[in-house]
Parts: sequence; C-alpha cells; structure tokens
Amino acid sequence: MSQADDALAKKRFFALSIMRLMGAAFVAIGFILIGGGFALAGQPTDRWIGAAIVLVGAFDFAVMPLLLARRWRSPKEL
Repeated sequence: MSQADDALAKKRFFALSIMRLMGAAFVAIGFILIGGGFALAGQPTDRWIGAAIVLVGAFDFAVMPLLLARRWRSPKEL
C-alpha cells in the first residue's frame, strides 16, 4: 500500500467509527426522550420524536457502516 492508500483507509475508518458513535448517541438520546428525561414538545409528542430518533440512530449504527464499507471496497484483482 502506498501512503495515499494508507491515508485514505485511515480516513474511511475514522468516518465509519464516527458514524457508529453518532448512531449510538442518537439511540441514547431517543431513549432519554421516550423516558421523559427532558421535554421538547410535551410527553405524547416526545415519545414519537424519541422513537423516530431511535430508529434513525439504529439505522445509522447498524446499516450505514455496512453500506459505506461495501461502496468503499477495493476492486478484486483478476
């Protein structure tokens, strides 16, 4: 691997790590909203907002890194 390839791999690893970290943070914030830890728009609405944030966070944590890794995969050598 050249230095350019190594630097690109480090950037991509950092991006995947940040993606997972932000997904976990979204899930935690969503559960805090659902539990009533802080209020945004009142309790019935906060539960729906929290559920939406949890779903976005779960997608961000579990699916997006896989999609990015597949997109960034090196082509197979023949």
